[in-house]
Amino acid sequence: MAYPSAMYGATDSETQVNPEVQQWFVAVDRDGSGRITATELKAALANGQGGTFSDTACRLMIGMFDKEKSGTIDLYEFQALYNYINSWLGVFRGFDHDNSGSIQENELSAALTRMGYRLSPEFISFLIKKSDPNGHSYITIDQFIVLCVQIQRFTDAFRVRDTEQTGVISIGFEDFLGVALNCSV
Repeated sequence: MAYPSAMYGATDSETQVNPEVQQWFVAVDRDGSGRITATELKAALANGQGGTFSDTACRLMIGMFDKEKSGTIDLYEFQALYNYINSWLGVFRGFDHDNSGSIQENELSAALTRMGYRLSPEFISFLIKKSDPNGHSYITIDQFIVLCVQIQRFTDAFRVRDTEQTGVISIGFEDFLGVALNCSV
């Protein structure tokens, strides 16, 4: 199983905007600027537990789709983000076996295993605790997306350095700091 892709399939001029997405974009674009900020996005996204997506998740997702690096996204970028979120929602629901709207340790373990990671139960517990600042024993959809994107970024950075595919690397301190700072949200 692969991660949902954040890549664009077509250029802006080739993309047909889904009318439903366009309607949602207009509703989310509260200031009428034609661009959506992380704050506007946060106001529009529910995490399934009665709250909104976190600031971290919204900044991460805006940053992933913001081609101009302006801190905002336009309609076409919003459509790509919309599709990306729906892909993640499908993955999330596929592992939320009890339909609680959250993922517990056993469900996260199954999800990450399916994505190709073999992580210890202790590390899965650590990931849940690190992802949920409220101290619950579960994570919401926004926390799941952030966690999976971070794991993928670190994995990509690790693979670049693991040229012999041994699963072990030696890394200098500055390189380590660069990886950590570039992979963090």
